[in-house]
Amino acid sequence: MLAAILGFVCVFLLLFAGVPVGFGMALVGIVGFAILTSLNGALNMMGQILFDSVVNYELSVLPLFVIMGNFVAQSRMAQELYDAGYAYLGHRKGGLAMATVIACGGFAAVCGSSVATAATISKVAMPQMRARGYADSLAAGSIAAGGTLGIMIPPSVILVIYGIMTETSISKLFIAGIVPGLLGVLGYMTAIVYVTRRRPADGPSGDRSSWRQRLRATRSVGGITSLFILVIGGIYIGAFTPTEAAGIGAAGAFALSLIRRTLSARYLLAVLIDSGRTTAMIFAVLLGALMFANFLDVTGVPTALAAWVGEVDLPAILVIVVIVSILFILGCILESLSMMLLTVPMFYPIVSGLGYDLIWFGIVVVLSIEISLITPPIGLNIFVLRATLQDVRTGTIFRGVLPFISADIVRLAIIVLIPWLSLVLPRLML
Repeated sequence: MLAAILGFVCVFLLLFAGVPVGFGMALVGIVGFAILTSLNGALNMMGQILFDSVVNYELSVLPLFVIMGNFVAQSRMAQELYDAGYAYLGHRKGGLAMATVIACGGFAAVCGSSVATAATISKVAMPQMRARGYADSLAAGSIAAGGTLGIMIPPSVILVIYGIMTETSISKLFIAGIVPGLLGVLGYMTAIVYVTRRRPADGPSGDRSSWRQRLRATRSVGGITSLFILVIGGIYIGAFTPTEAAGIGAAGAFALSLIRRTLSARYLLAVLIDSGRTTAMIFAVLLGALMFANFLDVTGVPTALAAWVGEVDLPAILVIVVIVSILFILGCILESLSMMLLTVPMFYPIVSGLGYDLIWFGIVVVLSIEISLITPPIGLNIFVLRATLQDVRTGTIFRGVLPFISADIVRLAIIVLIPWLSLVLPRLML
């Protein structure tokens, strides 16, 4: 136990010293493994992880979904998603903010990244809301919160990594994220209604669109809707695996970009370079986390924690509440991917031993990570928006996300108390 505590302390110190999280976890994992076993054992462990990761077929899903999201971002579909949401909701109080949340949900369905969703939608939605007199707090808060849907609504890079770490079906994880993702959209829209009822001037209503304009806006998002149905529908009916779906999705996004004539040679090169950088970052963090997880296994902490939970005979739901509370606290000081990779190796054996479904637990973990993306002091989406909207103060954005954090906490409680909501669709899969 002492070795594990020292390992976590060393990782945190390295992170705060500015060492990249993947390298920090790898260093502590290798050194700790060597101290507890032998140097040869640590080197063999490192080599085995690198080899297994290179030949792991499932890991090829990561770069393919990253490429798919980048093609979608370059094809300017975000503007059309926003226009479609505005056509139906723009005439209501807070309607533009609601349209922003819907655009975030639609973009997340073919992107898989919260950061990319927030950054892309901010360029479309923020100028529109400011032109209509929206308060910066509500405008920025709806973008930051809506962006978190990128890691819940499938395809999700975070869910892929969770599935690989826990050896859980990625297909079922994707399908399990649909209902919680839709609940997130409804929850955020409810938060917007609450804000505009208290302060109507923060989100004035816009012009009402005609049904002809609404139908035109609906047709304009047919491409991105078809791509989502093709990828997720194909997984749901068992037509292809997540890896095959990622390849089809990347090819489909590339084809849409060609059809829409938004992809030049310069943009293609930018997409490939950005996808390569993002994939390299994800793999570096994942490999470091796997090495650190092996070190934790050697310390015996996961087994000891599981045994302790059994001995104290705590109610299962109380154990889940404690785990969620730890995730929530860590989310305030750690980046989301780091938080998941540090905690999941310890917690998932306990949850499995309590008889809970690991598909459901994956959704609970991702929901906790979603909240961490917009909680102070380190909310990644907040700082992405701060870099994009340089004239908006960080405090204004944090104040704007508070109602959305409340909505997320309610959603998390619902998913924890009613696991059926996450599991109903996976259980119906072909």
